[in-house]
Amino acid sequence: MKKSSKIIIALIVIIALVVAVSAFICWTTKNKTTENEKNTLKVSTVEELTKVVEDVYSKKEKPFPSLETTEIDVSDEVSVQSATGLENGEKLEYLVVSEPMISSQAYSFVLAKVKSGVNANDIAKEMFDKVNPRKWICVSAEKVCATSSGDVACLIMTNKDATESIFEGFKEVAGSVGQEYKKDIEEEELPEDMTLPSIDVPNDVENTVD
Repeated sequence: MKKSSKIIIALIVIIALVVAVSAFICWTTKNKTTENEKNTLKVSTVEELTKVVEDVYSKKEKPFPSLETTEIDVSDEVSVQSATGLENGEKLEYLVVSEPMISSQAYSFVLAKVKSGVNANDIAKEMFDKVNPRKWICVSAEKVCATSSGDVACLIMTNKDATESIFEGFKEVAGSVGQEYKKDIEEEELPEDMTLPSIDVPNDVENTVD
């Protein structure tokens, strides 16, 4: 066999191997992507979104007995901003919030179903960055966690233990989640200009005897 023929055959074998390896990688990646898609949340109604909250509570104990899950109108900018930190609900299709009926308890579990074409993890990150963990005024959340699964963005904030517990419960229900965001909320000292001023008592009042 001529040397040139051997070279051609070798090139053909190499090309065939490259094509086979490329096809195998594409097939593996496609199957992995398909498997991940099967294990992510896909909801079509607000009832299904609410059921996700219930499924999480079936896995993890409710941190407060008076929790109530309600739907928030995504066109109500004030309510959307209070619950999520988002300026409005233009990118959301459904929004549900689980919070205590007693406002003095710092707890909020938010699930938002995003509209088609919207990246749910981007919404989760925006909520994480913008939500006010001290929205209850008299109390504050100790920790904030956020992530996404499929077309659902998730935000949780309360005390550290409960936040981690409910967050893990959501991940169990979701099966597969996107990037996770976590932060601890440090206690803020009362600003100096908000401290109570000292009161000078007149001498005549001090010396007054009833």
